[in-house]
Amino acid sequence: MMGLFTSSRQVIEVPCTVDVEHTIDSLHAHVDLPDHIILGPGDEVIVHGPPIHVAFGESAVLERTATVIRATMWDRIWTKIISWSEIFELYDLSFTSRRKP
Repeated sequence: MMGLFTSSRQVIEVPCTVDVEHTIDSLHAHVDLPDHIILGPGDEVIVHGPPIHVAFGESAVLERTATVIRATMWDRIWTKIISWSEIFELYDLSFTSRRKP
């Protein structure tokens, strides 16, 4: 329980799978971590290795190593506070007509 209040960050090296696709249907890059790694608010993931270049119409699945940096309790609290304040920037509601006569 005392680990929640420490200020040092836990660093874990794990293998990962990187799935990259660059097609007319999808443009994505997904990183799959082992099942025992559960990410929380404020955690960071750094994937190691050379840059991945996939030509249009192709996809690739690569094995890489990733570094997971766990957030401290204070980082998690700060991330949750900031996320609530930034979510409202996504809303753009207006009840007035923008049409000009």
